Amino acid sequence: MRSEVVDVRTGSDEVVYDLTDECERFVAAAAQDGDGLLHVFVPHATAGVAVIETGSGSDDDLLAVLGAVLPGDFGWRHRHGSPGHGRDHVVPAFVPPYATLPVVAGRLALGTWQRVCLVDTNRDNPRRKVRLSLLQG
Repeated sequence: MRSEVVDVRTGSDEVVYDLTDECERFVAAAAQDGDGLLHVFVPHATAGVAVIETGSGSDDDLLAVLGAVLPGDFGWRHRHGSPGHGRDHVVPAFVPPYATLPVVAGRLALGTWQRVCLVDTNRDNPRRKVRLSLLQG
């Protein structure tokens, strides 16, 4: 298995950050025209990985829905950090911190509009790490 960690700067706003280019670069180097599985993992308690269309409003819709379902003023028991930070610790239950994707002939086998994205609602942590691991077939 080959693995590497990618550093991502998400800033101080909620964000759906597109990781697809980093994933494709890693797969091209690691798979060498072979097949396998790419595992994308975010080792953070307040972020997740989504396979979603971006640029058409779906990324903004995802953040809006998370805000509606998990409002910052809910009265979270987990209270350290900025106001409403407790919701950030619940986000990975809705957007898991991982995704496993097929690799065919050295390329990610994504659908036409699918993108691999880091979903980060935590405004307190502007830097993230993402582990990319390729299990070759």
